Amino acid sequence: MRARLPDSEGFVEHGGVKIHYEVHGSGGPTILLMPTWTIIHKRFWKGQVPYLARHFRVVTYDGPGNGRSDRPLDPAAYAQESQVAYALAVLDATRTDRAVLVGLSMAANWALDIAANQPSRVHGTVLIGPTVALTPPSQERDARISLAGPAPDVEPSRVPRVQPDPAEHWAKYNREYWEKEHEDFLWFFLGQCFPEPHSTKQIEDGVGWGRDTSGQVLVAKSKARTPDADTLAAWCRRLACPVLLIHGDDDRISPVRRSEILRELTGGELVILAGAGHVPLARDPVRVNMLIGDFAARFRTAAPPPRTWTRGRHRPKRVLYLSSPIGLGHARRDVAIAAALRERHPDVQIDWLAQHPVTRVLEAAGERVHPASAWLANESAHIEDEAGEHDLHCFEALRRMDEVLLSNFMVFHDAVRAAPYDLVVGDEAWEVDYFLHENPELKRFAYAWFTDFVGYLPMPDGGERESLVTADYNAEMIEHIARYPRMRDRAIFVGDPDDVVDDAFGPGLPRIRDWTEKHYDFAGYVTGFDPAGVADRAALRAELGYAPDERVCVVTVGGSGVGEHLLRRVVGSFDAAAARVPGLRMVVVTGPRIDPSSFRPAERLEIRPFVPDLHRHLAASDLAIVQGGLTTCMELTAAGRPFIYVPLRHHFEQQIHVAHRLRRHRAGRRLDYDDIDPDTLADAIASEIGREVRYRPVDGDGAARAATLLADLL
Repeated sequence: MRARLPDSEGFVEHGGVKIHYEVHGSGGPTILLMPTWTIIHKRFWKGQVPYLARHFRVVTYDGPGNGRSDRPLDPAAYAQESQVAYALAVLDATRTDRAVLVGLSMAANWALDIAANQPSRVHGTVLIGPTVALTPPSQERDARISLAGPAPDVEPSRVPRVQPDPAEHWAKYNREYWEKEHEDFLWFFLGQCFPEPHSTKQIEDGVGWGRDTSGQVLVAKSKARTPDADTLAAWCRRLACPVLLIHGDDDRISPVRRSEILRELTGGELVILAGAGHVPLARDPVRVNMLIGDFAARFRTAAPPPRTWTRGRHRPKRVLYLSSPIGLGHARRDVAIAAALRERHPDVQIDWLAQHPVTRVLEAAGERVHPASAWLANESAHIEDEAGEHDLHCFEALRRMDEVLLSNFMVFHDAVRAAPYDLVVGDEAWEVDYFLHENPELKRFAYAWFTDFVGYLPMPDGGERESLVTADYNAEMIEHIARYPRMRDRAIFVGDPDDVVDDAFGPGLPRIRDWTEKHYDFAGYVTGFDPAGVADRAALRAELGYAPDERVCVVTVGGSGVGEHLLRRVVGSFDAAAARVPGLRMVVVTGPRIDPSSFRPAERLEIRPFVPDLHRHLAASDLAIVQGGLTTCMELTAAGRPFIYVPLRHHFEQQIHVAHRLRRHRAGRRLDYDDIDPDTLADAIASEIGREVRYRPVDGDGAARAATLLADLL
């Protein structure tokens, strides 16, 4: 799912070639994010568009040969004058008189041409890793490149990609190889673009975009005319606009010396990113976003709004709380922790940066939702887009949510930059935890991290690639904590040490439980309610309208829309179950993101939308059927109720982490979705409903213990 969709889009045409463009946002000035080498298309700006479009007007377009633009094979379509003409046509079509030009790599040629020869169209120019003919490529490239020669004697790589190809594979930079082994060349070249460790996702993105073009297009582009050094130097000397140069000092495509020469020629500013490769806008997007944003802000014409600064002693204690929207259980437990924190600090002000459906829970509890929450890209919607029929490859869904997470971190960063907070609490706020460790200088507050599982784990059918990539993600997290151990002022595991799985993070990595015990405090489980308050089931059932002789089965699948297929299977089993269970009453809770009208109620079969006090209905039930999320299963365990759980296929947390915890508590009966039909489910309902259970007790003081750990940070 894209973090932001365009406000408008269209095509321009030059020389018979159609070029697709998009417009995002409406604030001034306009930023033109230009294409680069046709090996990738405009989606490589996905990390910049959502943030910049909240502050400026942003225009992007696909260059010829990729994306939604045409794929001509005439080299003239890729020549310097054609590339400049496409950019100017896009500016005209979007009614942009003047723009900040931002170009990566090869686009530096086109941006410098426009800035020098069309100065009235340009506010300023940002060049990232410029690939221009001012110096030769790096020595290792120069020794191996042969654009016109035969295909090199290098075997295509067919193994899962985690690390880039070795340097000797620069021999693949060859026209014949592009045509014969296009995809293998993509893996090689994009690997060279990202020498930074743990860049598997960025490399995979680039290869995916590269598959949208062909080796024939790359060959045509390689034959197009490009400006020589004298021409470039003349343009640079004529520039009247400001220039910002951004270059990684580990750029293996274009040496940093090129930016140093451009700085000398233009009098511009050069920011060197130590340890960065050729595409820092993907690998270090927070820093690049801020550099581009600060540069573009120079050209605003409107006066900035007034600002207020409050002396430290006059500031109230303020907490910014982030609660994961993937499952409403996070919200319930976080509200309970916040209430316990207020008991320890009655004067604390808590703001919530949250999104639907968590905001429903917060509003019902009378909590204050930060207005910046309106800018958050919806993570639940992304998860729903990723899901199949009761199938959610959770790890891959999280990886593909990188654009959404980055966008939401930038919203968070704007919020904490606009107002001082004493403490930030992130309940599985993955974006905050990751990008703070990547940008440690941005931390200006105490920070507490909550989670109820540790470690990405591969599914059995994931193969070698999934084992490698999950281990790579785990290794990066371990390195983050080792390098910046005080970034998390508190790391709190919602559970006990024995609730942590005893698997390894991956080959050569520590065991998860051992590592977690060294790096986390343990709060015990946070139920979000007091089990003693639902202990009198007879009174509770009477209050909720359940008759003593009814056998009540509550069916719920959490706050996202992923569980709709399970709901339909359960509803489809009602007649068979009712024939086996006299007095059966089934209450199906669709949640806030599934349309209840899409289910047909029947006698003793009720369809209800969002239920804010669902835990009370679960405690009053004779049986619950749930999806397998941790919170609902543990609420049922704490209430001592029988339940059937059906974990999502390929959901590593439900399949491994939650299942481990439930086995430890001797709680619930597991069914696999593939084994469910009306008769088997009806048999399971008949055998489980009203059954006496003897679960391991769940301590009820988890919220208080968690709040005590937080209170010391205020």
